Amino acid sequence: MSTKKIHHVVTRPGKNENDKDVQIKVAEDIAGSPGIPTIESDVSFYSREYPQEAHFIENSADRDWLWSQYTDTFTEFRKQYEKQEQPLIKRANHSGNRQPLIKPNTNKDYTEILRTKARKLGFNEVGFTKYDKRYTFISRKKWVKYPNAICLGLEQEYEATQTLPSEKSEHAHFGTYLKEGKLALELAEYILSLGYHSQVHSHSDSSAPYIPMFVNAGLGQLGANGQLLSPHLGSRMRLMIITTDMPLKYDSPIDYGINKFCGKCQVCVKRCPSNALSNKPIWWRGVQKYKVNYGRCRAVMGRYDGCAICMKVCPVQKFGMEKVMNHYVETGKILGKGTNDLESYSLKDKGYFDAKSKPKFDKHFFEIPRGKNYNWIFANFRENVLNKKKVEKEDLSTFTSDLESSLFESDIST
Repeated sequence: MSTKKIHHVVTRPGKNENDKDVQIKVAEDIAGSPGIPTIESDVSFYSREYPQEAHFIENSADRDWLWSQYTDTFTEFRKQYEKQEQPLIKRANHSGNRQPLIKPNTNKDYTEILRTKARKLGFNEVGFTKYDKRYTFISRKKWVKYPNAICLGLEQEYEATQTLPSEKSEHAHFGTYLKEGKLALELAEYILSLGYHSQVHSHSDSSAPYIPMFVNAGLGQLGANGQLLSPHLGSRMRLMIITTDMPLKYDSPIDYGINKFCGKCQVCVKRCPSNALSNKPIWWRGVQKYKVNYGRCRAVMGRYDGCAICMKVCPVQKFGMEKVMNHYVETGKILGKGTNDLESYSLKDKGYFDAKSKPKFDKHFFEIPRGKNYNWIFANFRENVLNKKKVEKEDLSTFTSDLESSLFESDIST
């Protein structure tokens, strides 16, 4: 007998094309509003007055540092990965300029045809919504062409993900993006063949934070770990979008109960080794969310194989939303919470941590390069001058060389 009253039941297609639908029971005490709590006027204000920039530009100072933390084997893996990814990024970057070879049949509704095609290609989740230009990064504002967003989710392999943090899980992480990039280009070709434009927004050169659009397309809700929690895969789903001028019927946001469920669960917050997650949501740029402390997260993530322990210990990721929510309705408890099966992890050079223990780091551990690369170079030069009280020729030469290199990289990025 259930201990919680059911507010509503969400029916979603199965994880793969031929799988049965799933029934997600949402308890009355965690039911809320569909989507993400948002103050639309504030989102518009911040996008106009304080537009966002892409992570790899805004936080470029820690890129070289990140590579310095890799093992030799993983460095070689990343080099090979980027070699394979570059042609995909190039094709995606120019995809919006390609012209369809036929005139479209404007009397035909392609919405479900496109959804079916994407599922047949292997995407686990497909949804349609408006591309919200307010979230577009500064460096990509002139690049984005088309109004409709096709939100595409692909599964990161389960067994490898449960080894987080590890090089094995990182191989799965990057490998999924590589596969997804190829599939998105194939879907874009299909859209062109129907007479409409398509623009592929690749993972490594993204145009905006995609989570708000995925939520609007009904594909999940924002979790306490700062990631999209999707019905089948939790935060193990890798995200990509295609924009198009093909007329599409938009999907609607869905209340999966995640907004309140995360407040009761808190496993990722408590288990984060760097204490980078907040235990209460705040209003940030017009959106209510659990804010991640980037600096603390990056310091651990960079040294420990991408970390992502917040993904590993999330019950929705491990068990799927159907099991987790149904278990909550039946027992009033969070599936797996407090158990080593869900909450334990290991860190190289730190060892094993059960559900009741965590690693400790001193304050110097978190002193990594911050912000844009050229700002970090100026800050280091200033500190060296203040400490030495004398500027040597070698100091100026190094400073000039580093600055020129940084500005050149910035021009390429934008």
